Amino acid sequence: MPMRRSHIPVSLVVDGGRREVTDGELARALMAGSTWAITETWRRFAPAVIMMASRALGSESEGEDLAQEAFYRVFKKARTLREPDRLRSFIFSFAIRVLKTELRSKQTRSWLSFRQPEAFVDLGCESTDMESRDLLRRFYALLDRLSPRHRLVFALRYLESMTVGEVAAHMDLSVSTVKRLLDYAILKLSRWIETDLGLAGFLAGKGLKR
Repeated sequence: MPMRRSHIPVSLVVDGGRREVTDGELARALMAGSTWAITETWRRFAPAVIMMASRALGSESEGEDLAQEAFYRVFKKARTLREPDRLRSFIFSFAIRVLKTELRSKQTRSWLSFRQPEAFVDLGCESTDMESRDLLRRFYALLDRLSPRHRLVFALRYLESMTVGEVAAHMDLSVSTVKRLLDYAILKLSRWIETDLGLAGFLAGKGLKR
């Protein structure tokens, strides 16, 4: 089933009178139901969530949809936040759970359609020409062959540049489990990439190490 689009507008523009507060103060206002806190939470954290989701999914529009769903859940569950100073972690925990669910759904319905994502995220290459977009498409086709769990761990580690410890914390896994999942994902991707010289050159120097 396609991801449900919530009613949070995708807009990162806010008025000049927005409040400059700490994450803890923002979290407490959000828990109290302050309208300005909802706007400020979206402004402050949505860009990072959208980028993370876009990189993991390979589609900017899907990343925006996922962010809306994640923030809908954050705002609905804001009162359950026990450590206000950890607002960012609270938000990303929701985003990663939604992302994991979406990757599973994406894999389940993949046999129904051969449609490629309409917009790929720049993964650091200097060129944005058609050749580079084709390489990105081929790269994401390989990611599609990984299980949702392996893909998410790989995306957080290499596309988001998180440490192994950060990946473990965000996914509620042990460090040893994350390392094991990474080893498997790297092994599979390395073997698949070896058969594609263009893609191997494109990813040369990226350093796929734990």
